Amino acid sequence: MIVTMPERVEEGVVALNQHFVLVHGIGGGSWCWYKIRCLMENSGYKVSCIDLKSAGIDQSDADSVLSFDDYNKPLMDFMSDLPENEQVILVGHSAGGLSITQACHKFANKIRLAVYVAATMLKFGFLTDQDHKDGVPDLSEYGDVYELGFGLGHDKPPTSALVKKEFQRKIIYPLSPHEDSTLAAMLLRPGPLLALMSAQFREDGDEVEKVRRVYIRTRHDKLVKPEQQEAMIKRWPPSTSYELDSDHSPFFSTPFLLFGLLLKAAALDVGLDAIN
Repeated sequence: MIVTMPERVEEGVVALNQHFVLVHGIGGGSWCWYKIRCLMENSGYKVSCIDLKSAGIDQSDADSVLSFDDYNKPLMDFMSDLPENEQVILVGHSAGGLSITQACHKFANKIRLAVYVAATMLKFGFLTDQDHKDGVPDLSEYGDVYELGFGLGHDKPPTSALVKKEFQRKIIYPLSPHEDSTLAAMLLRPGPLLALMSAQFREDGDEVEKVRRVYIRTRHDKLVKPEQQEAMIKRWPPSTSYELDSDHSPFFSTPFLLFGLLLKAAALDVGLDAIN
């Protein structure tokens, strides 16, 4: 299912007690959701925005975060602390897709819906060469774009990465308002590259399949390219996919449309529950 504009969500279709949990990508933080959070809270929804280890206001150094479990611990702790009878809607952007996938493996009964926004959607993380091809951004066409950190020594693989400021707007925010790309340039931090690349979920896969998934594609994405998004969708098909006419950061470039699609996905999920 592909749409470029969200259909109107009828009043009352989506229960306003639904709880959205928003998870950022590498280098980002909960701050990147400020427009979406405002729209949701003004409409009566409960919203939580997570800062993963070394991101946002978390003071950890990315070069000291060496495992995915450590990096994703804030989300895992959040899910663990939820009451057993509460279900949330997880939304992951970019590498945040890995974070919500791990949550789906471990806390399936607490998740009503998982929404991947231009996100890495790999059922078991980075286990195969194909996983790396589909899920790792290839920015080689732009030249030397990363500032790398070497927390284990320069003779070891890099432990952190940040897109250099001169490339950030061109690659991550080309269709976003200049105010937002300026804000991002001030707030982006190195992300724990080694930890993210070690993301592997070796569970049998039965639990994660209990969670309904929706994918929101970004047509003009220069980071997680459309063909990568298509490949991940084909290999692990979600129940529904939508498409936005946006860059990699629709929370900046098309916030109202993204907001509409998130509500549409939630409304569809409620409808399916009623049918079942």
